[in-house]
Amino acid sequence: MASHSPATVPSVYVIHENPEWFPPLAAAFAAEGVPAVEWLLTTGSINLTDAPPPGVFWSRMSASAHTRGHGASKEYTRAVLAWLQAHGRRVVNGSSVLELEVSKVAQQTALAAAGFDVPRTVAVFGKDTLAEEARTFALPFITKHNQGGKGLGVRRFDSYAEFDAYVASDGFEEPADGITLLQEFLQAAEPFITRAEFVGGRFVYAVKVDTSSGSFELCPADACVVPEAAGPKFSLRQDADRLPVIRQYEEFLAAHGIEVAGVEFIETSDGRLVTYDINTNTNYNPDVEAVAPRSGPAEIARFLGAQLAEAARPSLVAVQGGAR
Repeated sequence: MASHSPATVPSVYVIHENPEWFPPLAAAFAAEGVPAVEWLLTTGSINLTDAPPPGVFWSRMSASAHTRGHGASKEYTRAVLAWLQAHGRRVVNGSSVLELEVSKVAQQTALAAAGFDVPRTVAVFGKDTLAEEARTFALPFITKHNQGGKGLGVRRFDSYAEFDAYVASDGFEEPADGITLLQEFLQAAEPFITRAEFVGGRFVYAVKVDTSSGSFELCPADACVVPEAAGPKFSLRQDADRLPVIRQYEEFLAAHGIEVAGVEFIETSDGRLVTYDINTNTNYNPDVEAVAPRSGPAEIARFLGAQLAEAARPSLVAVQGGAR
């Protein structure tokens, strides 16, 4: 593990590629007394003949890593998780979860199979059939990148001519994996979407995200927030825990081994509740954290601390047994 020095005691290893998102988590680990180590997968190596250090490994690799010049980090993470899991290490949000994080196609097909209402979507490989497929959608419609995050490739189109011109222009945003999604435009009953946060597979709180400006940039992290003249973009949603869909999300996350995530949904003007995104490298907004009944980072630190204690228990039992 050349990207950092292994801890001298069993620790929580946080696998990621964006140091800007780590300070709130580092503070939470320190406050809870949980030893934590950043493992930045932007460069480095692993010796496949060695065993990983003892501890718990939390993968929070982001689908938008390539926008920060870390396009290979997703492949690095696939390799590291395979190594960790082969040695039986406790991995939170492991390999199967990474595949959901980096593919909205995988997310949507899994959600639909579980019975959730999802937006009508066509995945287009390359550019050749984009114009043809766009005409199967009513106006307006939107595009987004399959390997997304940060609102990557999300645009609204009110005419087919406008879309054709965009596809033919130098301004066309090429998706990292070559897959552009065409999707029905969902008209919200009120101008907001909801992001429900889960830690250990259990609901923590929900964030109400104001979309009245028309922006598709919904990242809640402090580093993402652009000052809004009309008031805060992110606020605590008080009634979310009474929505039946919250329990349904918990069941879905458990079925797919997703332990830390934010799930986004929209309530539409025609009465639908549509789930459209799963963020397994979820971040937390400081304004919401200030008023939330529980802290997202604190819940993560407690959850991973408990996992660390559990992972250490078999070795302790073995040592005690050998001493008899």
